[in-house]
Amino acid sequence: MPSSDTHRTIEALWREEMPRIVGGLMRVVRDLDLAEELAQDALVAALETWPRSGVPDAPGAWLMTTARRRGIDRLRHSRMADARHAELARLMEQAQREADARAQDALDLAIDDDVLRLVFVACHPVLPDEARVALTLRLVGGLTTAEIARAYLVPEATVAQRIVRAKRALAQRGVPFEVPPRDALQSRLQAVLQVLYLIFNEGYAASSGETWARHDLCTEAMRLAGVLAALLPQAPEVHGLRALIALQASRLPARTGADGQPVLLPEQDRARWDRALIAAGLASLDRARAARGRAPAGAYELQAAIAACHATAPAAADTDWPRIAALYTRLLARTGSPVVALNRAVAVGMAEGPAAALPLVETLAGDAALADYHLLPAVRGDLLAKLGRDDEAGRAYAGAADLAPTARERDWLLARAAACRAAPSSPG
Repeated sequence: MPSSDTHRTIEALWREEMPRIVGGLMRVVRDLDLAEELAQDALVAALETWPRSGVPDAPGAWLMTTARRRGIDRLRHSRMADARHAELARLMEQAQREADARAQDALDLAIDDDVLRLVFVACHPVLPDEARVALTLRLVGGLTTAEIARAYLVPEATVAQRIVRAKRALAQRGVPFEVPPRDALQSRLQAVLQVLYLIFNEGYAASSGETWARHDLCTEAMRLAGVLAALLPQAPEVHGLRALIALQASRLPARTGADGQPVLLPEQDRARWDRALIAAGLASLDRARAARGRAPAGAYELQAAIAACHATAPAAADTDWPRIAALYTRLLARTGSPVVALNRAVAVGMAEGPAAALPLVETLAGDAALADYHLLPAVRGDLLAKLGRDDEAGRAYAGAADLAPTARERDWLLARAAACRAAPSSPG
């Protein structure tokens, strides 16, 4: 395999394996910075070794073993060696012996536990909400600070500061590496769910790079949602999030055409939707409703219900847009999110026409949280085009292209802008 191909393979594997490696190391060393450093050492070793020797059959195990061995060597030969370093080296050796002897099923279970522990450590109550989100996206999702900033609509420097401060706070408080007791789970669950939601969103609509979606993040979000659902079978919002992720992920195969360009929801080939994921999502939605009983639906269940409207419509023309608009109204009342307000405007436009939706979009133009959000001018351009205001639509699409986070989205929006400029003028 050419060196460049090997490096791309390593990059993809690293994104997938990083949380498992950091979690497995953290279980032994109980020091987040040290666990990350040792994981990075293993990555450097892979970059040095694999282009010559080839990618091993079990790359995740290779990386974990290398990280442990590098850690043992570092701790043994550190100039600052003391009793604590010696004990850590002994524990890492023991962990490696246990991993070598462990059956594969048990090893897979241990990996799941390690990642789940890592999620709850990053979402610990000693951290503010935004720091929990940023740190977990970094450690579990493997996102860069720029990707997290785009997902959370905050400046990149702010995210970097949150991560540094979060690590410092965890170290200073001596936060244990464990899944919290059941009586403490609920208070920490919302932050965990928010993290998984953002991880999935980054995978479903990548905020950087050359691809529209990153299936590794979608798969990781689905996997962790399943782990949480097994841990908390009576928590309705866990099932609501799991339903939402499955229903959204079911559309991934149809979101791009053979040329790699996006295919909007109304034009998607519904035969390409993953029916197994739709069935799983609908089943999780039923479990969410059953678990909450007479209590109001949570934000994730409401979003899953919206996704279910799309998933169960035989054709785009059969979509129940009035119900979707009503669900978005309930969701907006619950969250106050400007992104939800924009999505509600889209639904109103489909249910009542573009003239009803455009004023709703115009009112969002001054919202600072959406100042750099490319979908706001993109939605405005779509509504203007439907109203025959092609020159204004072209300018809106061009403005959206300037804000687009990926090259493919930028090209697509520029094509829409060009099409609007080329359209014959419509009578006033």
